[in-house]
Amino acid sequence: MLLTIDAGNTQTVVGLFRGLDLVDHWRIATDADRTSDELALMVQQFLGFHGFSFALPNVEVSINAEPPDPQLISGVAICSGVPRVTAELRQMTERYFGFPALVLEPGVRTGMPILYDNPKEVGPDRIANAVGAYELYGGPSIIVDFGTATTIEAVSAAGEYLGGAIFPGVEIAMDALFGRAAGLRRVELQPPKHVIGKSTAESIQSGTIYGFSAQVDGLVDRFVAELGECTVISTGGLADLISPYARTVQHYEPWLTLYGLRIIFDRNA
Repeated sequence: MLLTIDAGNTQTVVGLFRGLDLVDHWRIATDADRTSDELALMVQQFLGFHGFSFALPNVEVSINAEPPDPQLISGVAICSGVPRVTAELRQMTERYFGFPALVLEPGVRTGMPILYDNPKEVGPDRIANAVGAYELYGGPSIIVDFGTATTIEAVSAAGEYLGGAIFPGVEIAMDALFGRAAGLRRVELQPPKHVIGKSTAESIQSGTIYGFSAQVDGLVDRFVAELGECTVISTGGLADLISPYARTVQHYEPWLTLYGLRIIFDRNA
């Protein structure tokens, strides 16, 4: 079994793979103050849903005790955009699993050329998304990730990471709106009944959902003008909310980053 962990600025997604199949997944808030022991406790609770437990290395068992379960997790793959969380996840893996994690960083084989001026600047989640998308859909392809920032990535027909675009994500934009506009209050983000809002709440919902989908469509159209016809895939925490209203999005893959991590782990096994 492979444990994959995608630690973003806002949320951390954990996935459990059996071979090629994602058998379960969990999403938690990212907290840079959590220690490796706290992270281990949370991961153990997730694994407990499937009857798994840590096989602690170097733990003595009394003669009358039941022998420990075999170590069911054979690998851990991590991509993280939060350095403090990365360090704690490394420690958690080494202490509780007994082996080092594969952390997606410079020097790790991805099987994908990075055609960026400085490849080290590309976030690991962006690389994992590109690898996963090319494996699932081929190229050329465009990946739209609705995370803390909304990112759009381009992959060539030959499987090369070409670059992309980054702009403020939905939640960042909403925080800025409510923080700077005293007369506006927070609303539940759901599709409005009308594009032309009949209330302040509905107007905010319309501007957010249709505005972000139109922004994505405009950028994707410009990408396609440079690349030619592409397969467009969306992912990320808010993709299920925005994607249905984006004309250019063809496929929705909520766990694309985890699939990319699994592929990269296999290439480095």
